[in-house]
Amino acid sequence: MAQEYRDQKLEGTLKQLHVAVEGVRSSVVVNIDGLLVSAFPPGDEENPHENPTSSPQVAAMSATLIGLADRTLKRLAQGELERLLIEAEEGTMVVYPAGARASLAVLVQKDAHLAHVLFAVRKAAGDVAEILA
Repeated sequence: MAQEYRDQKLEGTLKQLHVAVEGVRSSVVVNIDGLLVSAFPPGDEENPHENPTSSPQVAAMSATLIGLADRTLKRLAQGELERLLIEAEEGTMVVYPAGARASLAVLVQKDAHLAHVLFAVRKAAGDVAEILA
């Protein structure tokens, strides 16, 4: 069997998340420095507005949000961050830590079944952590 590279495994994990959960619009893996590691659907450099979540700016913002949430929880002695959930008019963003140096951020439609989304994203974050380990 042919060797599968880490970026192929990451893209496969993200693609599987999109297939398994109805309402997932896009997903990205970012490292703690705010660099984009992987995105699905992949970004289009000629039309960056088609999938704005695959942009480097969104990766940096996601890492900043996770960093702030983590520091806030530590300051308040609430333990480790399990997930970050941001709800808006048009949808919801869920961010899970994926190991010590990365996070998985997922944008879902407003009408998505949130319990199903949270379960699947937590599993995918674990898979991402294993791939990056």
